[in-house]
Amino acid sequence: MPESLATRYPLVLVPGMLGFVRLGWFPYWYGIVPALRKGGAQVFPVQVAPLDSSEVRGEQLLVQIERIRRETGADKVNLIGHSQGSLTARYAAAKRPEWVASVTSVAGPNHGSELADYFHTHYPQDSWKGRLVSALFHLVAWAMGLLETGYRGPRFKADLQASHQSLTTAGVALFNRQYPQGLPQTWGGQGAEVVNGVRYYSWSGTLQPGKTDRGRNLLDGTNRSCRLFARSFVREKGQCDGMVGRYSSHLGLVIGDDYALDHFDIVNQSFGLVGKGAEPIRLFVEHAQRLKAAGG
Repeated sequence: MPESLATRYPLVLVPGMLGFVRLGWFPYWYGIVPALRKGGAQVFPVQVAPLDSSEVRGEQLLVQIERIRRETGADKVNLIGHSQGSLTARYAAAKRPEWVASVTSVAGPNHGSELADYFHTHYPQDSWKGRLVSALFHLVAWAMGLLETGYRGPRFKADLQASHQSLTTAGVALFNRQYPQGLPQTWGGQGAEVVNGVRYYSWSGTLQPGKTDRGRNLLDGTNRSCRLFARSFVREKGQCDGMVGRYSSHLGLVIGDDYALDHFDIVNQSFGLVGKGAEPIRLFVEHAQRLKAAGG
């Protein structure tokens, strides 16, 4: 059906750390935006600062939401955030719930990332290793800014320290005390599905030998990176996607937390190179149908 994904409110896709709309011909949400639009959905992939705190990114997102509301005439939007984008979306919904119909966290570090904790411990900002990592990240952010072809707005400043702190367990714990909407009351549980009129959802994946390291991921260097990063996990060892833990990702109604998808596969990167049998685009299509059925 051509209008099967036509939700009442537009879908706004919020990228994670070092996120973008499109680099040259490569979109962040590879194949996802066309699939949703083909089904009749209004979809807006947006850009916020690739490197900054979730609060700063959230304020930038509010500006984007206001623009989309003005352009479409819609009262609200459905926010779908990947990785740090989920925290960014949560902030916007907490500040202006009347503008947001739903928040969906896709592999979001809603209780922090053990990978961020590892870097905080082993690459402190005032060490030579920390300064080297900082320089590398800022260089990458600068280069990505030059290659960005999907966003034409003002350039954002880069603040790696703020971005990194926003993803640590301690940083997210502070964030959660201020913006607790949709958080589970118990570790590994589900949160309230509706808070202040906003619906909350989440899904995530885990590295699964024989699946995530097979198929087209054999050609994808980001999968190797996720497998390397997974070694830093202790609390959720063997239960992470390489960057975010399975239970750390929980928010609102948990649609699933053990899809055979690494942290990049879950948004169909790179160029759709994913693990054996993985169908990340299907998850977004099904979710658009879910939001439509809920009146969002």
